[in-house]
Amino acid sequence: MTVALTEPPARPAVTRRARRGGRRLTRGPGLALGAAMIWFSLLVLIPLAAVVVTASQGGWSNFWDTVTSEQTAAAIRLTVGTAFLVTVVDIVMGTLIAWVLVRDRFFGQRALEVLIDIPFALPTIVAGLVLLSLYGPDSPLGINIANTRIAVFLAFLFVTLPFVVRTVQPVLAELDRDVEEAAASLGASRFTTFRRIILPSLTPAIAAGAALSFARAVSEYGSLVLLSGNLPMRTEVTSVRILGSIENDNLDSAAAVAVVLLAISFTVIVLLDVIQRRVMRRG
Repeated sequence: MTVALTEPPARPAVTRRARRGGRRLTRGPGLALGAAMIWFSLLVLIPLAAVVVTASQGGWSNFWDTVTSEQTAAAIRLTVGTAFLVTVVDIVMGTLIAWVLVRDRFFGQRALEVLIDIPFALPTIVAGLVLLSLYGPDSPLGINIANTRIAVFLAFLFVTLPFVVRTVQPVLAELDRDVEEAAASLGASRFTTFRRIILPSLTPAIAAGAALSFARAVSEYGSLVLLSGNLPMRTEVTSVRILGSIENDNLDSAAAVAVVLLAISFTVIVLLDVIQRRVMRRG
């Protein structure tokens, strides 16, 4: 008697996509992704590419001479340096304000919630007029910082205040208080609880707010144009420098400065993301 040997059914080939847990997009999500990428390209990628192309039209030597000229270099140093200092202040004060708004209850809290959003809603040129009225030559406070670098710092602070507050506040409100209470019952100090439990949870929101604050400060124009005086080599920022190049029909120089700002902002955003991931991993 013979026994027929049958081969086991062939197993379906496991693709690399399946091993990674990925899946193909269906028609609906695929169309949505395509529409989103087209919209993003029209609004962001194509304009940025156009700026880079314009900056490269004069050649590398013209680009380098533009960004290293004494006046342009001074404007870049002032803008980036002041934006960095403002971002550090925003991280500390923004997190503190968010903590007070979430963890405390006091009279006038709702009014403070509204006031924090004023820099979002107020036109920047109006903000500049307000700052000039308060801290200009006719200041009712007796403080005149017009045409100084302090004016640039103050204007940057005004327009970037809400970013860290509004990114940290909802995350802080969703944190589980039971974990903090458990850490306290085990003998952890308030500082240790904040450093080991709260801060790692807030780090992504703080990093996002810091990136937004830095990018907003680097690109600011309206709130400081009246108060700073736009003095070359002293209080002139890059946005004013770019506008001056455009008014002089020098688009290549304007685009070159814009590309430098774009590269700096992108680098800062990447560094903040790396710091965020490392802090979360250690936490």
